[in-house]
Amino acid sequence: MAIKVENGRKNDPQRTQENILEVATEEFSTHGLAGGRVDAIAERTRTSKRMIYYYFGSKEGLYLAVLERSYRKIRTLEADLQLSNLEPEEALRVLISTTFDHDEAHPDFVRLVSIENIHHAAHMLRSEAIRDLNVSVIETIAGILERGVDQRVFTRQADPIDIHMMISAFCFFRVSNRYTFGSIFRRDLSEPATLERHRTMIADAVIGYLKA
Repeated sequence: MAIKVENGRKNDPQRTQENILEVATEEFSTHGLAGGRVDAIAERTRTSKRMIYYYFGSKEGLYLAVLERSYRKIRTLEADLQLSNLEPEEALRVLISTTFDHDEAHPDFVRLVSIENIHHAAHMLRSEAIRDLNVSVIETIAGILERGVDQRVFTRQADPIDIHMMISAFCFFRVSNRYTFGSIFRRDLSEPATLERHRTMIADAVIGYLKA
């Protein structure tokens, strides 16, 4: 049901919440939970603090909803790949490329996760949704690995969580440390040739490990 916002316009609640989450993602990924301002989010979304609290309960509730939305986006993207229809090596390369491109295109996700790690995942621990969402990627990788071993494409019996960590570590580091790494080594990690080389390199490293 549509509700009336304070300026007299009628608005779609689902669209309003999505707009709030989009702006809040930028606010919290830039300033963290402590530094992020609900007033600033309300102003940019043409809503009010009262409406934001109506939808999300509190500033912390909004922050947690932002985290859940960020994980839901990458997990939905992976599910849409239909990797079970691909040969094991191709499926893994597509998954790696998708993770690589997602992190490159969404530095806000990387910053949010980095901030949450600073706080020992204190807020994430409250979310059953995030735990449930991340089961899917492990199940997907486990299926690829099992098919790969059965078809004798992969020779190593690997832990799917280890493989997920291996992929995430490289893709995440490139974004989270791009400024410090780039400053120290005078290298632009966003340069197209570097991007392509790194995308191929991480896939070759994971596949090579599984075939060793």
